[in-house]
Amino acid sequence: MGYRSLHDAVQDLQRNGHLVRIDTEIDANLEAAEIQRRVYAANGPALLFTRVKGCRFPVVSNLFGTLERTRFMFRDSLDAVRRLVELKIDPGQFARRPWRYGSVPATLWSMWIRRTRRGPVLANETTLDQLPQLRSWPDDGGPFITLPQVYTEHPDHPGFKNSNLGMYRVQIAGNDYVPNREVGLHYQIHRSIGVHHAAAVRRGEKLRVNIFVGGPPAMTLSAVMPLPEGLSELLFAAALGRRPVRMICQEGKLPIYADADFCISGTIDPSRTKREGPFGDHLGYYSLQHQFPYLEVDHVYHRDGAIWPFTVVGRPPQEDTSFGEIIHEITGPIIPTVLPGVKAIHAVDAAGVHPLLLAIGSERYVPYASERTPQELLTIANAILGQGQLSLAKYLFIVAHEDRPELDIHDMPAYFRHVLERVDWTRDLHFQTRTTIDTLDYTGGGFNQGSKVVIAAAGKPRRSLGTEFPSDFRLPDRFKNPRIVMPGVLVVESNAGSTPTPRLDQFCSESTPLMEMLAPFPLIVLVDDSAFSAQNLSNWLWVTFTRSNPAVDIDGLDSFIEDKHWGCHGSLVIDARRKPHHAPPLIEDPKVTKRIDELAAPGQPLHGIF
Repeated sequence: MGYRSLHDAVQDLQRNGHLVRIDTEIDANLEAAEIQRRVYAANGPALLFTRVKGCRFPVVSNLFGTLERTRFMFRDSLDAVRRLVELKIDPGQFARRPWRYGSVPATLWSMWIRRTRRGPVLANETTLDQLPQLRSWPDDGGPFITLPQVYTEHPDHPGFKNSNLGMYRVQIAGNDYVPNREVGLHYQIHRSIGVHHAAAVRRGEKLRVNIFVGGPPAMTLSAVMPLPEGLSELLFAAALGRRPVRMICQEGKLPIYADADFCISGTIDPSRTKREGPFGDHLGYYSLQHQFPYLEVDHVYHRDGAIWPFTVVGRPPQEDTSFGEIIHEITGPIIPTVLPGVKAIHAVDAAGVHPLLLAIGSERYVPYASERTPQELLTIANAILGQGQLSLAKYLFIVAHEDRPELDIHDMPAYFRHVLERVDWTRDLHFQTRTTIDTLDYTGGGFNQGSKVVIAAAGKPRRSLGTEFPSDFRLPDRFKNPRIVMPGVLVVESNAGSTPTPRLDQFCSESTPLMEMLAPFPLIVLVDDSAFSAQNLSNWLWVTFTRSNPAVDIDGLDSFIEDKHWGCHGSLVIDARRKPHHAPPLIEDPKVTKRIDELAAPGQPLHGIF
């Protein structure tokens, strides 16, 4: 839908039953976030909080909380944008099937940037402390903007063509930031804003930055969209919003999005940093305090009737899960063109997205061989790990499309069964031992430091997977409560109260004599709480892949090193117990939980919403 403003979108959603107004006063400190988490989990509506304690601006959440609602907001443009992406992949399709692309000319007509000297966002000025001070988790370092649109231009080549609109974490108070003057920005150097940052360092000058909040939802979605090279976020927002993006252009100033609800303007001195965080993040743990750039604020603008949109991240699924769904729906067809041989990729949300990638690829090498083995898959795996945010993966499982063409990459029990029936632990493990991982992941040996493993499986099944324990099943001393998560996967609890805590290598050496008995379970995971880890697939994925560093926490029964290749003849074992250097998990404040329980009771304003 071609909304002119966030207010228009809110009204449209409310008229059509997709949004509920909450007129009871809500505290931006923890309460709004807990309500958002609950309503998202209940597959509930978007929420407009009209009375925020100590703040004159209303806030709205869960706009993208369901795929249905996101499709509704873009109901007049989504199909046309998909067609445009198809033509980006293969322009020749227009000549072959012109009737399919009848909407494309109108979409292209809207894809431009309208320069203007004024706009609604410049109607008023305020200060940072007057903005909604939203904190999501008890130990967050301060209030954060969770749906920012951070705009920069390349210092060497200013202008829209070399601009970047990205969604990076923004802390508006707390720590050592000067009140009302400084804002923390958390971004990695490999992002597009990092390229602009590096150019500013080289030139010895400050980097101009504008942070937009609100405006039509098309700009918010564009800021988070991993677009192919050469497709501007601003032009994509124009296509999705069915109208040109209006940018206020004034001499000597960075352009400002005219239809945003808010804009924070300022500069970054690329040579200076301050502590940012902690922040409850999408892995389900806090990202801790680290040095990051900060914005020296010049102006804080807002339009009349401004609305502040926000979201909450934490252990998946959260609203960013729904972002991922619509992104995949729009850009999924691009993947095979960027990564030849790839049939499908799934960044597993329940595992925190970056820690675990599943892939299906072609395995066409030596087709005359009597048995298919991973060869082309390894080439494809290297390409995947060299591609943008996919490079942050710690675990990459990849299987051959030819072995089972109908395999659904999103059917994780079927996918893992397919892998575990075929994998050869003596051959199919490929480690990168000292490399970069997600900045938010604390399983490695240092900030942004860890390891990766590729598990490539191809060929015919080589084993039957266990679904029940044999009558003589036993475990080494100090390991207990084994549970079967799914066929072939076992979780085992160690006796954490013993001194010293049993080590991974102890489990493996003491279990090697039991190899034959454990053979139906090719994957064993050591955990702190086996009942929790085996309760459902989501728990197992979260525990296993967010609490382990492959090169350190993988071992196996009867392991060996041959020509610098590590493998094992028996079961593979992953140590997914929490370690002292791990970040703390996210836990809600019991007092806030009690308050929200009261608001959700029969006869209270939140009753029936979640």
